[in-house]
Amino acid sequence: MATQKLYAGTKLREVRTRLGHTQKDFAAKLGVSLPYLNQMENNNRPVSTTVVLSLAQEFGLDVTELSAGDSERLVSDMREAIADPLFADVLPPVADLRLAASNAPAFAHAFLELHRSYRQMQERLASLDEALGREDARATPSPWEEVRDFFHYCDNYIDAVDRAAEHFAGKEGAPRNIRVAAVSALGNSGVSVSFTDTDRLRSFDEDTGALTLSRRAPPESQTFQLLLQVALVKQDALLEATLDLARFQSTEARAIAKIGLANYFAGAALMPYTVFQQEARDCRHDVEALAGHFGASIEQVAHRLSTLQRPGAKGIPFFFVRVDQAGTITKRHSATRLQFARFGGACPLWNVHRAFEQPGRFLRQLAETPDGVRYINLARDVSKPAGRFGAPVRRYAIALGCEVRHARDLIYADGMDLGRDGAFEPIGISCRICERAQCHQRAVPPLERKLRVDPNVRGLLPYQVD
Repeated sequence: MATQKLYAGTKLREVRTRLGHTQKDFAAKLGVSLPYLNQMENNNRPVSTTVVLSLAQEFGLDVTELSAGDSERLVSDMREAIADPLFADVLPPVADLRLAASNAPAFAHAFLELHRSYRQMQERLASLDEALGREDARATPSPWEEVRDFFHYCDNYIDAVDRAAEHFAGKEGAPRNIRVAAVSALGNSGVSVSFTDTDRLRSFDEDTGALTLSRRAPPESQTFQLLLQVALVKQDALLEATLDLARFQSTEARAIAKIGLANYFAGAALMPYTVFQQEARDCRHDVEALAGHFGASIEQVAHRLSTLQRPGAKGIPFFFVRVDQAGTITKRHSATRLQFARFGGACPLWNVHRAFEQPGRFLRQLAETPDGVRYINLARDVSKPAGRFGAPVRRYAIALGCEVRHARDLIYADGMDLGRDGAFEPIGISCRICERAQCHQRAVPPLERKLRVDPNVRGLLPYQVD
């Protein structure tokens, strides 16, 4: 596979500005000419290996900050937006999208916001009889999408909240004591905790300070809900300050995000960053072993692994996704170059969809995306019963994965044929932006390719892709 060049002009410029250097001084310290630095900052040249080493040695910079993760994320999102039939006659090449994401990220975000507003308006027009007469019948982002994008572009790592949770866990001792610590912290704030036979997982009465949890819920869910309540009671000022910085456009989005931040605190307190990262390394990221050690669920552990992106102490860049039985993505995050479809379902060739067929088992997959990057994927079904006969069972499938270059750090890679090209299954992101011409699971034609239709020939598809 060809080595991917690193174009990180925006990041390089941010580093220089943060350090307070002029281009001339910065170029001298990096050992390059002023014109060469200028070309790198404007993405006319890739960042050289010499510059990367100089940044690490001269400034102690975590060079993973230069990764094109944000840029790749923007490119993926813009490609999906461009896949809208609205742009059928205007198809900018991927190279132009990469330039926009690298050199003008604010413009790229504005374009995505405009397209999202357009989609919202189209949906409202489709149900005009319901929208007429309503004061809120205007094009605004869905609160859920707005919050999802907030975490997405924060790399799913919220430093202040993560460190506060780690501090709370550190004060109280080993992970096995965290449940007692949570009850004690709530008690010190005037909150009483009780467990009852109810379908409602958590209920808090602000007037009486009574927190009620379901006795039917699994122990790990009960502990998580206790820690979530600790965040809402003890860390309210921190959560509100974080929300102020996010500048959400609606009160609904802010309310959803606050619960998301409280959930983040709960996961980070249950699995404190430094301790969890070391334990993950020691057991080679064995999800079941980590779940047992920290008293967490499989899904909680997989999600936490995807958040280990603390500057200067980053873990393996994982992607994490959860899908329902219809294939709809209900949770998604990627610290890798692999980005998920914002609209619609995921690639059907991905092993996460097969997890429903083999419940209770971890499924492994070696996969390659159209850009030539190879991954090792792990998938498993997750059932969430209500704890009584006749109650509906919620079923999901989760996937966790990383680039195959990290395989030696994963216990799940043992025994897999990593050296054979044929062992890697071809997968994509979504059909409209996938360039694979001969995919037997293709649902719609690729947007950026020309089609030929021959009524006398029928192959895998009813058309041929040039």
